[in-house]
Amino acid sequence: MPVSRPWNSSTAGGRVELKVWQAQRPRGRPGQQKVTVMRRRPLIVGALVAAVIALVASAAMAVGLIGGPTSGRSMMSGGVSSTGSGPLPRSSPAAPNPSGSVVNISLTDSGGPMGEGNGPMHAGAMGLSADQATVPHGSVSFRVTNAGAVNHEMVILPLPGSQVVGTRPFGGDAKIDEEGSLGEASNSGGEGAGKGIVPGASSWVAVSLAPGHYELVCNLTGHYVSGMYSQLTVT
Repeated sequence: MPVSRPWNSSTAGGRVELKVWQAQRPRGRPGQQKVTVMRRRPLIVGALVAAVIALVASAAMAVGLIGGPTSGRSMMSGGVSSTGSGPLPRSSPAAPNPSGSVVNISLTDSGGPMGEGNGPMHAGAMGLSADQATVPHGSVSFRVTNAGAVNHEMVILPLPGSQVVGTRPFGGDAKIDEEGSLGEASNSGGEGAGKGIVPGASSWVAVSLAPGHYELVCNLTGHYVSGMYSQLTVT
């Protein structure tokens, strides 16, 4: 409301002057100030709510990173590979300290099982390679790693002097005769025989070899004829 000021009279030279104090309005309008404050309150509350939501989201993200994705856990515990050709690799324990000579074997393939089109049954589609071609007789440890996309194995066979590696006859199941085998590594993450080494896993075996020639093979269906063999000479 306007504020009224009283009349004021004064005399100057016999003349009476009447001064009227004009009504003055206070600065600002109280009603307008209240409206402004009320309009600002929702904005402040909204900002606080947004900050709380952002804080909760950050905490949830941090917990997720610490716990790890479920896909990572399922991969370590085994499952079906992206190609659908076999289980995903499990974490393999380290091979025990070997005795004697050590031969590292790598098993490879073209990326698919037999009969699916991307793993044709022909020489060169798969491979078995050793980091040593000659070792002294006695104890020999083989550490076998599957670097391919399907299951593999390694079998140790004697090689007669007149026979050439990769020329063994095979039957209707595309396998060769393993008679006379001296040992094999086909146990994922373990020693000796098993159900095959899954992709990314390793197996190992230790044998005593006399001087002579040996053929290292993978004898799963179609793998030998696809090139999975290598010669080892023992002196």
